Amino acid sequence: MHSDRQPARWLADFHAAMVSRDKVQFQALFLDDSYWRDFLAFTWDIATLEGHDSIWDMLLHRLDEVKPENWRIESEDKPGDTAGAWFSFETAVGRGKGHLRLKDGRCWTFFTTLRELKGHEEKRGETRVAGAQHGVVKGRRVWQDGRNDARAELGISKQPYCLIVGGGQGGLALAARLKQLDVPTLIVDALPRPGDGWRRRYRSLCLHDPVWYDHMPYLPFPDHWPIYTPKDKMGDWLEAYASILELDIWNSTPCTHAEWDDTTKRWSVEVERDGRTITLRPAQLVLATGMSGVPNRPAINGQESFRGAQLHSSDYKDGAPYAGKNCVIIGANNSAHDIAADLWENGASVAMIQRSPTLVVKSSTLERYGRPLYSQAAVEAGIDADKADLIAASIPYRILPQFAKPVVARFRQDDAEFYGKLEAAGFMLTFGEDETGIGLMYPRRGSGYYIDVGASDLIINGDIALKSGVEIDHLSEDGVTMADGTTLPADLIVYATGYGPMNDWAALLISSAVADKVGPCWGLGSGTAKDSGPWEGELRNMWKPTNQEALWFQGGNLQQARHFSIYTALQIKARMEGIATPVYRAD
Repeated sequence: MHSDRQPARWLADFHAAMVSRDKVQFQALFLDDSYWRDFLAFTWDIATLEGHDSIWDMLLHRLDEVKPENWRIESEDKPGDTAGAWFSFETAVGRGKGHLRLKDGRCWTFFTTLRELKGHEEKRGETRVAGAQHGVVKGRRVWQDGRNDARAELGISKQPYCLIVGGGQGGLALAARLKQLDVPTLIVDALPRPGDGWRRRYRSLCLHDPVWYDHMPYLPFPDHWPIYTPKDKMGDWLEAYASILELDIWNSTPCTHAEWDDTTKRWSVEVERDGRTITLRPAQLVLATGMSGVPNRPAINGQESFRGAQLHSSDYKDGAPYAGKNCVIIGANNSAHDIAADLWENGASVAMIQRSPTLVVKSSTLERYGRPLYSQAAVEAGIDADKADLIAASIPYRILPQFAKPVVARFRQDDAEFYGKLEAAGFMLTFGEDETGIGLMYPRRGSGYYIDVGASDLIINGDIALKSGVEIDHLSEDGVTMADGTTLPADLIVYATGYGPMNDWAALLISSAVADKVGPCWGLGSGTAKDSGPWEGELRNMWKPTNQEALWFQGGNLQQARHFSIYTALQIKARMEGIATPVYRAD
């Protein structure tokens, strides 16, 4: 009877049902298989409620404190199978944005985000700081004086409220957000300069994601920036970013140990700086050490007898020293392909050992169909990075497969000849266990794929030899012997075998007990390979409260660093200001 209900009417009925606490009226507004994805506004968590019973239970617990009001439709989506709209709203402590999708007048997906805290808004636009004191002032202190004071004090005479371990894009993006919220924040990083995490990777590396996907908060790339950023250019950008955003960083400062004091509610964090141990005592500790943990270095019989070089992919720099040499790559992911291509370009003889099926998607095809929100066409349609992030986030993970499968089918149709040639070369392909492609393989396991920028043609043409579907038996003095008795001659072996889980860093820097207490980082609990259940519905322990008080994980690609840094920063700011942040977790 409500099939003609449109977004504005639905939103009014939704508010009325919340005010009256009328469960029947409320649940009539939602489909049985409805989803509410909330970023902090109602749950102080990054969480998805599935089904109207779960949604109602959350609201019963949270309405009295959240006090949502002032729901306003900001814009409506173009007509389609669902009626959708963007809206704004307020809570007792903040302001938010959201999106809804209706099917036959009832809600299918509902998305809410907290975007700012009342009384703690960022000073931007009309509220930006003056930056200068006009007039004649004796003993004037200028901007540089203030920066020098901050550098001299923070971590020495003044403790940071938040300490971020890791100065890559995740740590820098979060520090930039916290800076705008006036949260005293210090980054420590073991490398000498911001951006060195990119500079130290292999010489030929370029970002596989396009420029529209990779903007950092507050400072987007200029419109002449290349579509695919070379790694050293990215490193230089991050170093400039840290300077322009006035971020406080101690480089060449490894973190060696951290311990939580439940009495003082402070961390004790030991770092090595300028040859001495300094103990920092932040209230909040963020591990921004990357999406992955410690490099996986497999144990293979005979490694001690191999006379050549053995490197993990994270240690590989340049193929030039291996011209004319026999090189074997163990693995078939992004790094494996990139390194194999770099070695081939430098005149090496290259073989790749593929241990399990790999998802391959052409970079050009992914750009054309896979990320329409992050493109020049999207920019020209008025969709900037922030709007694209919100649109993408408005789709809960549970139903993402039905959006992803048609895109993967299009990939396979357009590139059928390419895939046929790869398989003819013996390459083992997968498109995900449920044919959902890289869009779900990445959040589920963060590995197992290659965005093709040329190496696949080398495999197809036989320029890179391929050994797939056969186990490694052992290493000899000068090669890799397979279980079928064949030997691949080798002067260099590169282990492109990935990394352990992110909470490896918690085990190394804090303790195994804390790592176990936190539990898995990354993955959705989908039950697919390398993503064991139970179902979580969001990336586990990322950008949200963990089971260890005041410990946060900030990782992922550049898009995730940009978008989710907003929510981590707001959670930390709220805690600094004493704002109640009761985290709702469904049973």
